[in-house]
Amino acid sequence: MAGRWALAPAEDGGVDVAPLGPDGLPSGPVRRETDPAEAVRSRPGVARWVWRSTAEVYPRLLATGVRVERAYDVEAAETLLLGHEGRYGEPRSAAAALARLRGGPVPPDPPQRQADPGAQSSLFDPQAAPLPLTDLLAVYAEQQRRTDATAHPDRMRLLVTAESAGMLIAAEMNRAGLPWRADVHRALLHDLLGERYAGGGEPRRLAELADEVSAAFGRRVRPDLPADVVKAFAQAGVKVTSTRRWELRSVDHPAVKPLLEYKKLYRIWVAHGWSWLQDWVRDGRFRPEFLAGGTVTGRWVTHGGGALQIPKVIRRAAVADPGWRLVVADADQMEPRVLAAISRDPALMEVAGRESDLYQAVSERAFSGDRDRAKIAVLGAVYGQTSGDGLKNLAALRRRFPRAVAYVDEAARAGEEGRLVRTWLGRTCPPAARTTDDAVEEAGIPVARDDPDSETARPWTPGYTSTDARARGRFARNFVVQGSAADWALLLLAGLRQALTGMAAELVFFQHDEVIVHCPEEETRAVTAAIREAAEQAGRIAFGETPVRFPFTTAVVKCYADAK
Repeated sequence: MAGRWALAPAEDGGVDVAPLGPDGLPSGPVRRETDPAEAVRSRPGVARWVWRSTAEVYPRLLATGVRVERAYDVEAAETLLLGHEGRYGEPRSAAAALARLRGGPVPPDPPQRQADPGAQSSLFDPQAAPLPLTDLLAVYAEQQRRTDATAHPDRMRLLVTAESAGMLIAAEMNRAGLPWRADVHRALLHDLLGERYAGGGEPRRLAELADEVSAAFGRRVRPDLPADVVKAFAQAGVKVTSTRRWELRSVDHPAVKPLLEYKKLYRIWVAHGWSWLQDWVRDGRFRPEFLAGGTVTGRWVTHGGGALQIPKVIRRAAVADPGWRLVVADADQMEPRVLAAISRDPALMEVAGRESDLYQAVSERAFSGDRDRAKIAVLGAVYGQTSGDGLKNLAALRRRFPRAVAYVDEAARAGEEGRLVRTWLGRTCPPAARTTDDAVEEAGIPVARDDPDSETARPWTPGYTSTDARARGRFARNFVVQGSAADWALLLLAGLRQALTGMAAELVFFQHDEVIVHCPEEETRAVTAAIREAAEQAGRIAFGETPVRFPFTTAVVKCYADAK
């Protein structure tokens, strides 16, 4: 039973399944089976399932207790291949791929489904009609040809495999959920915000702080309205352009302290308050919808619930089940280590081959032991901070680690010139017209937003636009590192998932460089070792044999907030 099998949902609720030969075409009869779960369960030795979309099939399989070891997600592959071909943003559905293959009109992708906190998983996406198995396999065969035509076919195949594994893991994490104590959350909200008032108005503590702000100005001011606050400061003779924290902290006025406290608590109330608890926590689990590969660089996102921005104080509600623990693992200085691996800079690889503090090691080589300056220099090289002191730091870094700096410099130059820029495995930066504000800011590069009070906005040069060649260059500089790190993280997750097979432990959370495993207390040592081994294995698989190490700081805790 080993090998590849294809599976395609049919209109009658069943599925068509067929074994595949080396050419990707059926090597046996196509069978219509009425029960999708039984169709998979009855073929336990299948090495890989080929299907249109993991999100279309896998949640329902999981609901019936069926776990798939490996899959090939045709639509995930199509996204990666379109990007590699410089066609990022074109419709990426299997139906669109089929239309391009046959020269017909290409249908747009269906609108992205909005997250429904209470929705149950379904086998079929109601927005997309089933694709016949023969059509699915035509697309699959064409994707194999296109993969072979890429600059590094082996790397692209690995990337598609990793992305497909990520889709499986995301579905499993969505089903598992992060352990969450609603009673603890409610107690935290009461301690922070005070009593709730009838009618859904601001809780007591926010109302008190609003009164303090108004008293400081000598008139009624709405602290939740930035324009009102800016106007109040102006009337008090204080010029501010926004109510961002970094700007308010430089202001000497009695309204500042209660205003900053109000803003902090207001965000908790709005983003993780009682309504959030009701919407996103069910059966003792926080259940966001993780989307693997949800960003240009390959980083994951969530479709609701703000899972990737949980304040530390609210993390106190993430509590392991009785007798269980959370193993929280953070990759140490991941992006500089990835830069060492992809640039093949001998000196930086030697530094990144130590499990000790990378920035301290860099400082001893290039900055007379000044760790802070070394960190600023390394991050400046990755993020494009190349003016003022950043330029001096970069020059020192270039003397000691010339190949590493040249690698990101070349990526920036390619970006500025409108050329395609790729991660080590082949994920591709969009063309210039596709480098939007969201994509630039995703890479950690600040942009000017229309909303002057955006909490994520930072000081920026007036008149800057993200379509500038310089902005694209900065994005491309970071893309090759951050995207390669995201590719490595996928391989880490895939290896860890495989290592946890047969254990009670379950992957429950992932963001960029942090992973959480929920496991019985007696499995914590084995899980910690599995994370360490999966990280090193991912490095070898992604980048080959290099001296670079990928250590993790791991904490075994009862409560998520205690991990940091």
